[in-house]
Amino acid sequence: MIKVGIMGYGNLGRGVECALKQSPDMELSAVFTRRNPEEVKILTEGVSVYSADDAEKHTEEVDVLIICGGSATDLPEQTPKYAALFNVVDSFDTHARIPEHFANVDAAAKAACRTAVISGGWDPGMFSLNRVYAESILPVGETYTFWGKGVSQGHSDAVRRIDGVIDARQYTIPVDEALSAVRSGAAPELSTREKHTRLVYVVAEDDADKARITEEIVTMKNYFDEYDTTVEFIDEETMARDHSGIPHGGFVIRSGRTGWEEENTHVVEYSLQLDSNPEFTSSVLVAIARATYRMAEAGQSGAKTVFDIAPAQLSPKSPEELRKAML
Repeated sequence: MIKVGIMGYGNLGRGVECALKQSPDMELSAVFTRRNPEEVKILTEGVSVYSADDAEKHTEEVDVLIICGGSATDLPEQTPKYAALFNVVDSFDTHARIPEHFANVDAAAKAACRTAVISGGWDPGMFSLNRVYAESILPVGETYTFWGKGVSQGHSDAVRRIDGVIDARQYTIPVDEALSAVRSGAAPELSTREKHTRLVYVVAEDDADKARITEEIVTMKNYFDEYDTTVEFIDEETMARDHSGIPHGGFVIRSGRTGWEEENTHVVEYSLQLDSNPEFTSSVLVAIARATYRMAEAGQSGAKTVFDIAPAQLSPKSPEELRKAML
């Protein structure tokens, strides 16, 4: 059994715990938290909850540590730190900062002879793979990625870090006209702003400066500054009643051309419709943790991404079973 630890027991951490229950070759071995461990109640019986400060005392209990922090401030610090102690997986999703994050994690993991897979999940992650597959097969064309309608965990977390914000939900919404144009094979040129809008619901402290909060949101670099963003302030009761779920989804579409004169058009589409964004993301992270363990056992060290993982390494099935059932 592959022994998996969880760093951070929020929505993503609970999702990892549930995904491990469905994985026949993996088991939860430890949970680490920045909260008081005695106050964190997990679902799996017989598994200890430790303080994050004591993680280095429990390295022998964990084959792979899945780090379930936020991309805005947690993962840039946590992943390099824990890559020096464990084989790790994270879901860092600030696309513009992935090269920087990769370099930092790579240095830490190589120095410790550990394996670290960053930016797992569905985008980056599954969508990244589909972009590479489609563009490799259809090198002439355009690739489009649409997200939503759904709640972005990373963007919601970034808003919650703003001073004066109690809670927040951020919905990413595709522009229907843009989506229809792409599906038609027309291959339009679309700016970031033309493809999506963003809607943010915020619960603010009673004395908070709502104008300042709004300005911080709509100008937030790498999150909202390139989008038409609407900010609506609501109370905690409305948030709990209307926005307790975390659905999401999206589409990767490649419009490509083949033929001597590029006369034939092909549209390849990969889509997701998710009831629970964190639970699906967690399921991807658990499959990646299996691959991480296998790469570590093979002596591969340093930072990796989904591009470095062979599909067979993600599956609990043997190569023989995969060839028989999947090929």
